[in-house]
Amino acid sequence: MPEGDALYRFAGRVHSALAGKVIRTARSHGPGPVPQVERLVGATCLGARSLGKNLVIEFDNGLSLRGHLRMYGTWHVYRPGQPWSRPEREARLVLEVDDAVVVNFSAPVIELLETRALPAHRPLAGLGPDLLAEEFDAAEALTRFRDPLRADLTIGDALMDQRVMAGVGNIWKHETLFRCRQYPWARVRDLSDEQLLQLIETARNLLLASVGRPNALGLQRRPEMYVYMRAGQPCRRCGTRLRSARQGVDIRYTTWCPTCQAPAADSVSAAPPPDARHRQG
Repeated sequence: MPEGDALYRFAGRVHSALAGKVIRTARSHGPGPVPQVERLVGATCLGARSLGKNLVIEFDNGLSLRGHLRMYGTWHVYRPGQPWSRPEREARLVLEVDDAVVVNFSAPVIELLETRALPAHRPLAGLGPDLLAEEFDAAEALTRFRDPLRADLTIGDALMDQRVMAGVGNIWKHETLFRCRQYPWARVRDLSDEQLLQLIETARNLLLASVGRPNALGLQRRPEMYVYMRAGQPCRRCGTRLRSARQGVDIRYTTWCPTCQAPAADSVSAAPPPDARHRQG
């Protein structure tokens, strides 16, 4: 699933292609609900931006588009007449201006909304602070971690809860936990505020690095993967063989280093599932 950094890059491309330009053609296709995007023809695009894993495009007629890519969606930008890399039948949304064609392929969610309704729209209103926002609020993210309803969540699950902070998916969950030497099955209640703030700031800086923005890690490009998709390989820090086990409601595999990310000695957190193994995941 594309994460906050991928959506940030997509938004940049869409913004460059559409901002300040009049929509000449707009069409949408199924499967699923088909928004009446023909209402955008003749409107001027005000810009595109990412909100966590969402992409929002606003127009001067008071309407906005929201797209969520889930697992397989993507955004492409073409020149007029340029062949597409995927077939028309996979296009969920097509927006054309004089010098560009923006195509969304395979996104399960494309919605047309009144711009004034965006702040109250449930998928957006419930989001935590956006990790790539200029004015990111780490204190608010910490407050959301400390919600009593999240006390028993494993930190691996809590990091991906978009209502806590928006932008982290499976990739940056892995890399944030590793860089903070945090055991993925530790419960939120067992972590100190200092540990949670370290996770929050590390996640933010990894995403900032991934999109080429200044960050406290001093990275100039997308960070190297230490654990994601490296199960069974030696840890790049200590050489221990990385392990993997199912975690979360979607039971995807989480990979960790049993040495660098060992549970705290006094931890009462749940042990990883019994199927933990040295497998790719």
